[in-house]
Amino acid sequence: MDFQIGLIIAGLVVGFIVGMTGVGGGSLMTPILLYFNIPPSTAVGTDLLYAAITKSGGVLVHNKKKNINWTITGWLSLGSVPAALVTLWILHSLNADTTALNNIIKYSLGWALLFTSVAILFKKKLLILSQKHAGDKFHSESRTQNLLTIAIGVLLGATVTLTSIGAGALGTVTLFFLYPLLPTPRLVGTEIAHAVPLTLVAGLGHASMGNLDLALLGQLLMGSLPGIYLGSMLSGKMPDVLLRNAIAVMLFFVGFKLIS
Repeated sequence: MDFQIGLIIAGLVVGFIVGMTGVGGGSLMTPILLYFNIPPSTAVGTDLLYAAITKSGGVLVHNKKKNINWTITGWLSLGSVPAALVTLWILHSLNADTTALNNIIKYSLGWALLFTSVAILFKKKLLILSQKHAGDKFHSESRTQNLLTIAIGVLLGATVTLTSIGAGALGTVTLFFLYPLLPTPRLVGTEIAHAVPLTLVAGLGHASMGNLDLALLGQLLMGSLPGIYLGSMLSGKMPDVLLRNAIAVMLFFVGFKLIS
């Protein structure tokens, strides 16, 4: 019972943080699942579907607040979904060797957490830098900008499918460089909207390989759905600098532990 309550509370907290700050749920939830001694492959597969369902609730709120740029979401998905399918095919070829698969996921997860922590920690400085060098020609709607957005999608698709991390923090930070003049709430909403199809495809792929715990998924959703609704309603209304920095430090130490 305590184990179940702990997972529900974890879902509530992570959902709230995702809705309010845009920090990727995977970068928080997957380490939590590993703490509960869930195997890495199961943790990633379950977290992906958890993210797809949870962030669907966030999309409804952000769309109502007009915080989603659907054009950017489309370009990202054009790169991320095919990349996710290719990554799933590669993982499927390794599925027979569970130990090797878990080791690959664990090591990849560690590096993804390290990069995510740095991205979160220096997000504001990166935003200021990108806005300072924002040229009208480069940052206007252009073919080059669209191609780079697709390329970011490819990177996110592979990373998210392998580790369940990257759709939020890494995606938002990279988009800052391409769309520095877009308000932060719209970037957060856009990335949450993009994460839904990506995590759904990746999650279903992992489920087909047996990397899904339905009971675990249900417990997480009991907390996360109300959590992301509340967080999305407060997005842009509460200072989150201290929260982001605390999350970044925590993710750095967890990532370092996974690769060491």
